[in-house]
Amino acid sequence: MSVVPEKYRSLRSFAFGDSPALADELLDLVLKGVKTATCSTADEPNTSTQGERWIVLDGRGLPRCVIESTEVTYRRFDDVDAAFAHDEGEGDRSLAYWREAHRRYFGRQGKFSEGMMLMCERFRLVEILADHRVAS
Repeated sequence: MSVVPEKYRSLRSFAFGDSPALADELLDLVLKGVKTATCSTADEPNTSTQGERWIVLDGRGLPRCVIESTEVTYRRFDDVDAAFAHDEGEGDRSLAYWREAHRRYFGRQGKFSEGMMLMCERFRLVEILADHRVAS
């Protein structure tokens, strides 16, 4: 199993989503260059600042890549636009898909409302970390 390069060891880390399966699904979109944005509730403790780098974990909690925040804005759920939904990279990349998927996601957390404030972040993939598969 490889380790995180020294230059990234001080970075904070997180996994996308709220389950190992969703973490892996969304990470795969990042690694393919499809997902270049994400959002969270404005009260989330892991809010980003522009230029900040993060280690992204897979569903097993292993580090898989490093991303850098390129834009951080705050807007209400019902103010998220089609361009941001497209950059999130999920489903058919439409605003309708984004709204339905995020209603379910934030609903599972008990936080959903049409007017809820979100941290909307765009990011770039900095580096894919070594594969963490363990030989059997």
